[in-house]
Amino acid sequence: MTNIQDSVVYHVYPIGLLGAERKNSFQMEPTNRIKDLYSWLDHMQDLGCDILYIGPVFESTSHGYDTADYFRIDRRLGSNRNFKDFVERAHKRNIKVVLDGVFNHVGRNFWAFKDVLKKESSSAYKYWFSGLDFSKGNPMGDSFTYNAWHGHYQLVELDLLNEEVQEHLLEAVKFWIRYFNIDGLRLDTADILDFNFMQELNRVCKGLNPEFWLMGEVVQGDYNRWIKEAKLDSVTNYEFHGPFFESFNKRSFKFIEKILSDQFGMYGRYIDLELYSFVDNHDVQRSYTSIHHKEHLNLLYFLLFTLPGIPSIYYGSEYGYSGKKTGHIDDELRPAIRYRNRFEKAHKPDLFNWIKKLISIRRKQIALRKGNYRTILVSGEQFVYVRKFREENLIMALNMASCAAKVSVKINLGKGVLIDLLDADFQKNVDSDTVFIEIPPEKGRILQLSS
Repeated sequence: MTNIQDSVVYHVYPIGLLGAERKNSFQMEPTNRIKDLYSWLDHMQDLGCDILYIGPVFESTSHGYDTADYFRIDRRLGSNRNFKDFVERAHKRNIKVVLDGVFNHVGRNFWAFKDVLKKESSSAYKYWFSGLDFSKGNPMGDSFTYNAWHGHYQLVELDLLNEEVQEHLLEAVKFWIRYFNIDGLRLDTADILDFNFMQELNRVCKGLNPEFWLMGEVVQGDYNRWIKEAKLDSVTNYEFHGPFFESFNKRSFKFIEKILSDQFGMYGRYIDLELYSFVDNHDVQRSYTSIHHKEHLNLLYFLLFTLPGIPSIYYGSEYGYSGKKTGHIDDELRPAIRYRNRFEKAHKPDLFNWIKKLISIRRKQIALRKGNYRTILVSGEQFVYVRKFREENLIMALNMASCAAKVSVKINLGKGVLIDLLDADFQKNVDSDTVFIEIPPEKGRILQLSS
C-alpha cells in the first residue's frame, strides 16, 4: 500500500456496529447488513479517512474471532457477494479495505475441529490443532483436550507449524485478495504467531499485490522484530496507548514525552518504522471514558494526529462515545449504531469537526506525516515539540492547564512570522533563536514559519 504514512484509518467492528445477533445459528440465510455500511463510507470520506479496517467478517460462532469458515462471510453480516460489492464501492471512493486475519485460533464450530469432535483420534485433522491430547478431557466436556487461547476453550489454537494448516490459511488469503480484492490484513495476536508463517504470508500477499499492507497486533515486544524479521509493514503501537491517558489524567506530559523520545527521538528505537497509533479500539476502553477531564479530549486527538504514526479512529469515538472495559464482556466497547441515529449516544458531537480539521491539516503538511520528531520543552502541563521534514518545520505547543501559559523555547527557525494553522488570528514575529509562545488554556497550536 503506497504512502501509508499519508493515510488515516477508520476502524469498524461490524458485528457490533451493525447490530448482528450475538450467536450464529448457522441455519439462517445470509442477512445483508453490509449494505448499512455504505453510509459509513460517506462518513469516512467526510472525516478524511482513506483506509477502512473492518473485522472480523468471516463466518464465526459469536464475536468473530472464533472462526468457523475462512472462505465465507459471516451470514449475520451478509453473503460473499454482498461484501464483494461493498469493497467495490469503497474502492470507487478511493478507500482501501483491510480485514482481520485471525490465524492463531479458530472456534469450536470450525469444520476441521468439528471433525475431531466427531471422530476424535480417528480424525484426519487431529494434527491441525495445538496441544491436542486424547489422554484427558477438558472443561467443555470433551474426551480430549487442546491448547486454548488464554484459557478460553471456545478458542482452539491452530498448529501453524503444520503444513496443511498453513496451506489452508494461505489459500484463504489468496481467495480474499482475488475475489474480494482487499488491500491489507491486520493480523490478530501477531505477537504469538509463528514468524516463518508471517514471512510466508508476506511472500504470498506481496506476490499477488506488491502494495498489500500487513499490520500486526503486537501488545508487547520489540516492534523491530515483527517488521524486520516477520516482514510486516506495521504493528500496533500499544506502548503509546497507556501514556496518552496517563499524561492527561496525572496532568503531566512527561509520561508521553518519555515514550516519544525513546521511540522517535534522535536515537529512537522505532525512528524508521511506520507504527499504527490509536487512542482506543475494540479491545480497550473508549477514549471518552478513559480520560478524566473531558475538556482534554481535543488535546488527546491533537497528539494523535501530530505525532509520528499512522493514526486510527475507532467508530463512534469521533462523537465522544463512552465505553467501559468490563471483565471479558466487550459489548459496551462495540455498540450497534444506526447511522441516522449516531448522535443519540454522542457525548461530544463537535469532536467530529475538530478531528476533521486535524486530518485536513495533517494531509497538507508533509512534516506531520513523514517528519522526524524532537522534544523542545516538557514542563508538566505544557509540551512543545517539532516535526521536521526537509525544509518544513512545524512547532506543536500544547497547554492542558485551565489558564493560559507563556513558554519560552530556543529553536533556530530563522526570521519570519509564526502563524498558527489552527488559529488564523495568531501571528508572532520571530527575529531570534528564542521564541515566546502564548498558549490558551486547554488548547494547542500548530505553528509554521512564514517568510
